[in-house]
Amino acid sequence: MTRCPDPNFAERVLASFAKQNAMHLVKASMPVVRHGATEIHLPHWDGIEQQHGFVHGGVVGMIADSSAGYAAMTVVPASASVLTVEYKLNLLAPADGETLIARGQVVRPGRTLIVTKAEVFAVKGGHETLCALMQQTIMVMHGKTEK
Repeated sequence: MTRCPDPNFAERVLASFAKQNAMHLVKASMPVVRHGATEIHLPHWDGIEQQHGFVHGGVVGMIADSSAGYAAMTVVPASASVLTVEYKLNLLAPADGETLIARGQVVRPGRTLIVTKAEVFAVKGGHETLCALMQQTIMVMHGKTEK
């Protein structure tokens, strides 16, 4: 992993997460922020289920995208922000658990583009099942901070 250009990255990432209404809408939290990695936790509740009672794939994609995007944000300068430009999501198993955990990680940091990945696990009875795998490309927007 590269050097850390912003020693206050965790505070900046958590402040950004707090502004993201989509994560509030689905009741997600971000209990883990490390250099190059984050975790988003999502409780399973009926408002995010699809017709079979599993967490909807679109919601799985939301938390995968955000966890990996915020992992990318931990490796950019404070004067920059990040934006997803592409991701590929494989749904491997039904998102069937009391909680979902999306673990985002930087794979290759770059000045302009950052490649990330996320794994989403369904936690049921204390056992984690990998239910989704994502690869993502992030664009670094130098000199553009969030509103």
